[in-house]
Amino acid sequence: MAMIYHITPRAVWEATQGAGVYRTESLESEGFIHCSRRDQVVAVADANFHGQTGLALLAIDEARVAPEIRYEDCYDTGQAFPHIYGPLELNAVTQVFDFPSDASGRFALPDEI
Repeated sequence: MAMIYHITPRAVWEATQGAGVYRTESLESEGFIHCSRRDQVVAVADANFHGQTGLALLAIDEARVAPEIRYEDCYDTGQAFPHIYGPLELNAVTQVFDFPSDASGRFALPDEI
């Protein structure tokens, strides 16, 4: 099972439970949902969510994602990140982890991953 990951405020994730699909602001503004491979999660979290609280890390089974997934280097980083080009059906999310930062504001992968 190939997994990709998405970081979101837990409150946003919980609010989508009745909707059947998950949408993000980036889906509306950029046309896709930002995701990461396992080895990219911590760097993405540290760069974009430093010190934030109340976050969740969604584990997404690529095989369950209906919209196209493209691996792209949109920011000339030399790394291709998975992007989901459409709303994410909730059944594609296999696990939801609490994703707190430490006292310095940095992140670490949950032990269960």
